[in-house]
Formats: sequence, C-alpha cells, structure tokens
Amino acid sequence: MAIPCPSCGREYDVTLFEYGRTIRCSCGARVGLALRSRPLAGEPRFIADAMLGRLARWLRALGYDVAADPPVADADLVRRAVLEHRVLLTRDRKLCRDWWISGCVVVEARRPARQLNEVVTRLELRREWRRHLFSRCLVCNTRLEPASGEDIATRLPTPPPIGPFSRCPGCGRVYWEGQHTRRMRRFLERALGSGGDR
Repeated sequence: MAIPCPSCGREYDVTLFEYGRTIRCSCGARVGLALRSRPLAGEPRFIADAMLGRLARWLRALGYDVAADPPVADADLVRRAVLEHRVLLTRDRKLCRDWWISGCVVVEARRPARQLNEVVTRLELRREWRRHLFSRCLVCNTRLEPASGEDIATRLPTPPPIGPFSRCPGCGRVYWEGQHTRRMRRFLERALGSGGDR
C-alpha cells in the first residue's frame, strides 16, 4: 500500500508511517497517516516527556496514572503512548508535528502550577479533584496501599509522625499527612481553585 503526498502526489510505502510517524516529502509537504489510538475506558492515562517531570508528579498527586521516564527518543515515547493508550503530554511542538497521533498535547505553560491548570482545563478532567488525592506514589506511579504504623515502623522518622499511613508496594516509600502534604494541598488549591472545578 502506498501513501501519496498531499501536495505533489509522490507515493511512499505505508511501513514508513508506523505509530503515526510522518516524513517530509521532497516537495516540502508533510506526509503521514493520522493515527487514532483507542482510549481505554475510565480515567485517562498519561505519559509525560522529560520536560514535564514536575507536571507528572502533580498529576499523580491528583490520582492519575502518569508514566514519566528519563529522556528517550521521540519514537519510543510515541510508541509507548500508542501501545498503552496514553495521552502524550509534551512541551515539544515538533514532536506533535512529526507524529500524527490523537492524544498528543503540547503544554504551553512553563510553570508547574500553570501547566497543571492548563492540562486539567483543556482535557476537562474530573471536577472533584480531591476525591483521589494522594492515592498514587509520586515517584514510581504505583497505586498506594494503607499501612499500619507497626508494618512500616523501620521506615518512619523519629519521633514517628501521626498516621494514617500509606505504603507504595512498588518502591516501598511511605506516605503520611504532614507539613509537606499540607504545602502540596495549598499548591493545588492555588493551581486549580478552591472549588476544584477550573
């Protein structure tokens, strides 16, 4: 099967356009096949490029599944987004221009609070953002599990904080409601509004 250039009609083999890749024709036009990845039912899942590591952590704080790997080639990032049905978040305009996939979102804002507000607003994410707050590990993205103070005593500072506690079954990190969590709540209130619906 051949894909014609929309400008000059030159044909290219369809295998060149795997995962939404595009190429530039000798006439200067961009050639490709727009790829519509099938979203999974339920809450959206994301993958963030290396420029959006802090945004990834804030989306995890809201309870979203956000993959965020060290810098990788665009092809690998796009392939994972397509295969895992994830919305790709990037600051790289060229990536979304060179790869025609649905669910490729260029984040315009520079600061994390504005980035978070932009993504929540543009993608019309849930209005009650407090409902799943702090339900995922901010570091490895695994869903947290409740833990007792006795189970995690060796991982707590001295004097031990007051629970309740959560533990990440992926990386073993322990979480509890402390000063850091209160600062994060204030950040989210400023970024998303006290109603959580902006």
